[in-house]
Amino acid sequence: MIDAPIGRPVDLFALPPLAFLLDMTTRALLALAAVFDPLVPGAAAALAVVAVTVIVRMLLIPVGVSQARAEQTRARLAPQLRALQERWRKNPERLQSETMQLYRDEGASPFGGCLPLLAQAPVVGLLYAVFLHPVVGGHANLLLAHDLWGVPLGRSLVSALSTGTVDAATAAVIGGIVVVIAGVAELTRRLLRPAVDPSAPAWTGAMVGALQFTTAVVAVFVPLAAGLYLAVTTVWTLAQRLILRRRYPLPA
Repeated sequence: MIDAPIGRPVDLFALPPLAFLLDMTTRALLALAAVFDPLVPGAAAALAVVAVTVIVRMLLIPVGVSQARAEQTRARLAPQLRALQERWRKNPERLQSETMQLYRDEGASPFGGCLPLLAQAPVVGLLYAVFLHPVVGGHANLLLAHDLWGVPLGRSLVSALSTGTVDAATAAVIGGIVVVIAGVAELTRRLLRPAVDPSAPAWTGAMVGALQFTTAVVAVFVPLAAGLYLAVTTVWTLAQRLILRRRYPLPA
């Protein structure tokens, strides 16, 4: 247990393992920024974040393939799942066991679509932490001196609004990122509509559609660097899913 002054939250990144990860992430981003600095001296650290995003997404391509297969399997099993719901609607425990057995028989998982989000969560968390800590590894965090078009990578739109430091550049850069994420979410909603389950309540469709835009809301609260990661990864996700949807089409 870590002691902390009353009223102040405990910094989990003070724990040795997380502190080490924070230090290594900061050093890696600074090293990438040094490589990109001769090419884009005003946005080297931002480009480093983009490069990290691309690397992470390339490593997650197998997970994306698994997600596409799982989505195809769920769509194919939809009639059987509806039949189970009709048969065992008054016995939730039996319904759950029969549903899991159906997925096991098919060699699939009902949670396959969550894997990309879960796999990326540590990366987003580290980027969030890196640009919130003024001191990392006992030294000043040099990444906080970097910006994108005049907006510090550690600034968030909410923090700028709450402190009264928001300016035209902050609103334009971070607002632009939020618009890009929301636009991609809308394209995803239109181009990759999930299979509709007639037995599901009508409100579930609206909820699924609204969830597409949660990333845009998150981008308002996180530092610009993390928002940049979210923007690049949402664009990548849409492109990847469109490609994989052609490879693993849903049943008509």
